[in-house]
Amino acid sequence: MSEEQALADARARITEYRDRIQHIDANHADLLFREARNHNWWQEKDVTDDQLREIYDLLKYGSTSSNTQPARLIFIRSQEAKEKLKPCLAPPNVEKTMLAPVTALLAYDLEFHEDFAQNYPVRPEMAERFRNDAAVAEKFAFQQGTLQGAYLIMAIRAVGLDAGAMGGFNTVMADEVFLQGKNWKSNFLCNIGYGDLEGIKGSRLYRYDFEEVCQII
Repeated sequence: MSEEQALADARARITEYRDRIQHIDANHADLLFREARNHNWWQEKDVTDDQLREIYDLLKYGSTSSNTQPARLIFIRSQEAKEKLKPCLAPPNVEKTMLAPVTALLAYDLEFHEDFAQNYPVRPEMAERFRNDAAVAEKFAFQQGTLQGAYLIMAIRAVGLDAGAMGGFNTVMADEVFLQGKNWKSNFLCNIGYGDLEGIKGSRLYRYDFEEVCQII
């Protein structure tokens, strides 16, 4: 297929879905945002490989700068892997993480720029900026990887599961345990499963209104 035909097909698909869907409905807004919580306790229900693949197959479409995709995921599910994770955790995060069906370790790849020509063929020369400055590359990878982490949380909710994102762990230790031999660095953890509502201890905490934190200028 020619580039011209591929572009025409993409525009046709976008036009079709915009005609079909203009706005998510209230149910989906509740599922993804208004009634969604960061869960701490979990039901004894498994999360399957197919569900984890479905989560990734949604999050990968989230927009990033220059289509860079530095996020890397280790899905920690086996008891053996959980025991390796346990010493990395801050004490308040141990029990809930051991109970979670799956814990995703979200990392970011410091060598993301090696795939620049594949992922952003419009300007493959941009890779040199990152190859020549490790500090710039790390900052960029962390920023874009964190953005992909937000897409991860939304994708978990979109497939009918619950997320429990957290940063309370020793990233250096986690790197040594799970990322040996890779030029990746740990960012945050996210427990995945079916949330146990006994873990919800109160109403939703305060959220700022638009007028408090936003300006239109």
